[in-house]
Amino acid sequence: MNSITKEAADVEHTELAADNAHYIESLYEQFLSDPDSVDADWQHYFKQYQSPSDAKHNAIKEQFLLLARNQTANKGSAAPSSSGAASLTNCVDPKQMGVQQLISAYRRRGHRRAQLDPLELQPRPAVEDLTLTYHGLSEADLDTVYPTGDLSIGKAEAPLREIIEIMERVYCRYIGVEYMHVTTSTEKRWMEQYLETNLGYIKFDNEKRLSILERLTAAEGLEKYLARKYTGVKRFGLEGGESFIPALNEIIQRAGGYGTKEMVIGMAHRGRLNLLVNVLGKNPADLFDEFDGKVQPEKGSGDVKYHNGYSSNVMTPGGEAHLALAFNPSHLEIVSPVLEGSVRARQVRRKDTTGNLVLPIVVHGDAAFAAQGVVQETFQMSQTRAYTTGGTLHIVINNQVGFTTSRQEDARSTEYCTDVAKMVHAPILHVNGDDPESVVFAAQLALDYRHEFGKDIIIDLFCYRRNGHNEADEPSATQPLMYAVIKKLPTTRAIYAKKLIADGILNNEEETKYEDEYRESLDRGEYVVNSLVLEPNTELFIDWAPYLGHDLVDDWDTSVDIEKLKAYGRRMAELPEGFKLQRQVQKVVDQRLAMQTGEEPLNWGAAENLAYATLVDNDDVLVRITGEDVGRGTFAHRHSELFNINDGSMYVPLAHMSETQARFATYNSLLSEEAVLAFEYGYATTVPNALIVWEAQFGDFVNGAQVVIDQFIASGETKWQRVCGLTMLLPHGFEGQGPEHSSARLERFLQLCAEDNMQVITPTTPAQIYHALRRQAVRPIRKPLIVMSPKSLLRHKLATSQLEELANGKFETVLPEMDQQNADEITRLVLCGGKVYYDLLEQRRALGLDHVAIVRIEQLYPLPEARLIAEIEKYSHLAEIVWTQEEPLNQGAWYYLAPDMYRIVVPHPTKAKVLEPIARPASAAPATGSAKLHVQQQQALIAGGLGVSVDELSK
Repeated sequence: MNSITKEAADVEHTELAADNAHYIESLYEQFLSDPDSVDADWQHYFKQYQSPSDAKHNAIKEQFLLLARNQTANKGSAAPSSSGAASLTNCVDPKQMGVQQLISAYRRRGHRRAQLDPLELQPRPAVEDLTLTYHGLSEADLDTVYPTGDLSIGKAEAPLREIIEIMERVYCRYIGVEYMHVTTSTEKRWMEQYLETNLGYIKFDNEKRLSILERLTAAEGLEKYLARKYTGVKRFGLEGGESFIPALNEIIQRAGGYGTKEMVIGMAHRGRLNLLVNVLGKNPADLFDEFDGKVQPEKGSGDVKYHNGYSSNVMTPGGEAHLALAFNPSHLEIVSPVLEGSVRARQVRRKDTTGNLVLPIVVHGDAAFAAQGVVQETFQMSQTRAYTTGGTLHIVINNQVGFTTSRQEDARSTEYCTDVAKMVHAPILHVNGDDPESVVFAAQLALDYRHEFGKDIIIDLFCYRRNGHNEADEPSATQPLMYAVIKKLPTTRAIYAKKLIADGILNNEEETKYEDEYRESLDRGEYVVNSLVLEPNTELFIDWAPYLGHDLVDDWDTSVDIEKLKAYGRRMAELPEGFKLQRQVQKVVDQRLAMQTGEEPLNWGAAENLAYATLVDNDDVLVRITGEDVGRGTFAHRHSELFNINDGSMYVPLAHMSETQARFATYNSLLSEEAVLAFEYGYATTVPNALIVWEAQFGDFVNGAQVVIDQFIASGETKWQRVCGLTMLLPHGFEGQGPEHSSARLERFLQLCAEDNMQVITPTTPAQIYHALRRQAVRPIRKPLIVMSPKSLLRHKLATSQLEELANGKFETVLPEMDQQNADEITRLVLCGGKVYYDLLEQRRALGLDHVAIVRIEQLYPLPEARLIAEIEKYSHLAEIVWTQEEPLNQGAWYYLAPDMYRIVVPHPTKAKVLEPIARPASAAPATGSAKLHVQQQQALIAGGLGVSVDELSK
């Protein structure tokens, strides 16, 4: 092999630092076995020095180790020549090399020998590279003293036997750590020091150990109590995973000691009731009332008890802290991005730029964690500008079975259910749930890592499910061997109590007293969380009272003084000195200035940006806009982010309206709908005085987030009384771009509308979107706003507004006929919404159809009946009313509108007929892929709407 030159092994190459010798060794071994298994950069690097005679664990590894050790000493000097490297290699003791390789193997692969499974059902294959012979060592070397290198055991050398004993305790007992995939040497070294310094011994004092027993008693005691009191009733108990409760309690108390003021928890149903009572401090009597059916929803549908959220305050070593458990549907893992959005909002409110004041904790199930794609999406968001929360602490309650599926070859393609987390280089702590002290130690380590590095970390709590998927299931039908073992297995608490008794920390009577006292507290309906604050500090959470209890009203004053609007326009056109824009963008900025100062009619982008400017400065409302390409806008209409062509720097004018303005933030999201929309929902349900906007790249793509729409946006208020002011901008319109670029599936949103749960609008003018956005923020009502936003209308010659319309108007739920027509001559009324209006208008004008009036329904839900009736009553000679839409007949608004149309129109004095709707033919796909057929269909529906033939249309 050739020698390594100074140029190839640059002294600034941090991967070659001494503490990464084992990492380089493992990489080169991988490379020799399969070059494609290492990154392209390393492939190129290794190939420079590879020769046909190279083999695993050959001289090349010794040379890399030597290079790494001497890197610091050799800074500024050339690397050894070929002959020099060869001579140095010959000086390396092969036994010492083997010891170093063995240490590296324990760090890298010790988790595969760790005693993780309480059931001991899965025999673990022998780990070859943890044997002496694999590294050229033998039992004869066990008493030989070797340098310990970078091993953090407090001594420079030790007998091989002692080194192995320490490594076995650290890496192969009840905690198996995966961290070698972490890319930064600083994090790896921190992890090694944390694990190795205590020589593999977990040393808790008696008080700590008794507190662990007390929490285990609570966890087990509640499940036993519920099982006895409500036999066979679904509760998705925690039996088999009780160590989760002391682990979470440790995280909360330790985080409080770090100064954390809020902790937000998301989890599915398994163990949720236990967490509510034993961690958050819900009164057991209230839970029993829910089981007894005494608690009924005061409003809406309500939800089952193991989906409901909760909040409380607890006392910690660092003072009072607020805990919040997020509401969650049965759709596993979808709560993860919702929780992250809520945490980000809380951090922004607290100006918590490090993430130390607000901690996200997400609890997962093993099967869902490995299988649900939203997990991957949420991990991918974790270090991005728009969505980072300073690291999330993940706990996987690993029952080793998902419902009835436990065979690994059915459940996943990876060794561990947590392997997906490696995509973001998150450390993974596998821990045996039947060793509570190891679990609590893992909790401490996880929190300390997150606090140190601000990144995600995972605790994989290997445990089991003592009952079936729910308490009525018989699990032995599908897992007979597993449940034969479980039935004989003592509980986690019993195992730990026996250990404490053996250690002389308590006696049998004292151990029984723990159980009795907890059971008696439940009998009395008393709180069972000692740290619970019964009179919480209200400053730790947001008061939503001003936004609750209001009737949903359509009319709201959204006017702003016209001179203020002009000043905002001028301010948005100001750029930092020397900031040069791309030519076309500069043209947009210049045109927009003319529009926003009243010199020209406003287009969509000019009006929308003025709405944001007024909100952040005039109304002190936080504005956040996210989605794919929202900075520019999919169709280049927004340009809220401006870029200097000289250095690429970015400037956001709306963030610089004044020194006292509210926060304005716009972020281009990763290419995700489900997790990103869920994140924004979580954000919007946490901060009331805000306009939170998510924009789809095309409205068609929103169906990738259908679970968020169905389970949270549409039904969150009726299920959980959680109000949400999220705004969704969904580009919608039939313009010949095919089935996947035409429809935001308006019909699906309308089908979900009931109980005033949201608003669905189809604005057609810049003034309308301006007032709709302002109404959404300044009106003290928080309901989701679904906007069928335009594409071609963004620059349509007729789709403009005057500045006065923004200054003096309000959002109009119905827009009347805009031309001056004689009402007595109108016999045909066309009702429509969206882009089709302008096609109808242009043809009516061209054909001189003075008997046809066109009225736009700008708000489809809640349907503005009174306004609609008022428009119909303007025309005393009306004979025909027809609804016209671009969508196919089975899509769009017609099936939603039809019952109301007949109900409204039948009592009309003229007895006007509601004609058959005009639409594209019913279709399984939203639109045709043929441009020619699209034009034919569009002409046919325009002609049908106006009551003329296609041949009569103006060409």
